[in-house]
Amino acid sequence: MATKRIDRDTVGDPSSAVKRRKDLDEEEDGGAIKLLSLLLQCAEHVATDHLREASTLLSEISESCSPFGSSAERVVAYFTQALQTRVISSYLSAACSETPLLTVFQSQKIFAALQTFNSVTPLIKFSHFTANQAIFQALDGEDSVHIIDLDVMQGLQWPGLFNILASRPRKLRSIRITGFGSSSDLLASTGRRLADFAASLSLPFEFHPIEGKIGNLIDPSQLGTRRGEAVVVHWMHHQLYDVTGNDVETLEIIRRIKPNLITMVEQELSNDDGGGGGSGFLGRFVEALHYYSALFDAIGDGLGEESGERFTVEQIVLATEIRNIVVGGKRKKKMVTWREELSRVGFRSVSLRGNPETQAGLLLGMLPWNGYTLVQDNGTLRLGWKDLSLLTASAWQSHPSD
Repeated sequence: MATKRIDRDTVGDPSSAVKRRKDLDEEEDGGAIKLLSLLLQCAEHVATDHLREASTLLSEISESCSPFGSSAERVVAYFTQALQTRVISSYLSAACSETPLLTVFQSQKIFAALQTFNSVTPLIKFSHFTANQAIFQALDGEDSVHIIDLDVMQGLQWPGLFNILASRPRKLRSIRITGFGSSSDLLASTGRRLADFAASLSLPFEFHPIEGKIGNLIDPSQLGTRRGEAVVVHWMHHQLYDVTGNDVETLEIIRRIKPNLITMVEQELSNDDGGGGGSGFLGRFVEALHYYSALFDAIGDGLGEESGERFTVEQIVLATEIRNIVVGGKRKKKMVTWREELSRVGFRSVSLRGNPETQAGLLLGMLPWNGYTLVQDNGTLRLGWKDLSLLTASAWQSHPSD
């Protein structure tokens, strides 16, 4: 067989190809920097109520970015959409005073997207796994447990806990979950799935659904705490919607029930919803832009630009969070640091050193994603992308004297 001669002039000089690739990368980086600069200028106009100038810049930015481009283009595209919504709301004086209630369809759509999110990043796995390890340690020697999940969603976290509880030499007499959610139908289906899984492990299980938010409870006795039960409150913070309702009432109810343990996972974003204008809005915007730029970069590192999974997560989960942060409205200011608030009302931090930290490290080591970092900081665990912290997990107990 004749060997086909490869003409170097045909394929090009390899060093020239490398140079062309470098030039393209530099051009792409330069374009991203320009887009980010324009976006920040636009945010400054919004912060100072120069809406006409903001609208002009938004039109220019929209023509240069796409939710299907590079990671930088994608994040700029979604922040641009959010700013456009805020500008329109300002023109119409129609900013929402409260987060709208989710329909069943919207909830199902978000839950499905979160399942995809769980498959393409370690963030949700880290949240569930770390909290479950802390709960398992706190329940040593306990016969009955009552978990109050402030946003149970589809209950994806709890089968993992059921598995390790079923492995204990000393069997539980009862395990109950009180789950808060926005739909009685979705809560009922979550309860059935959890009950079926618990039954497969021969765990005595009850599910108590509460449609609504803990901070809006008229009668806290609805929580149904019982004497002799170890009470655990689980609290996953996010920007998809308001989980707790009235913050002051939320804190007071939790203080009054004196749980054996609170497990909490927070995004490394301040909880003020950005409803105000001026420098407050601009600082919030810049913080969110840094945060989601890292998150888009992390997702893009594992999935290509054409990935349908990537687009689903970005469009349904991350774009919704960005819109809620940027649009804000005239809602009440949320408590900025819940860890400080818990400390103020008599809770003390429980260190996640030891088994939770070790197990979280093993979890990351088993997963196919690179670039994520795990840092222990004064008993909390922080999961980050490169040098930026994304999530902080912590655990809390009442002071013995309380």
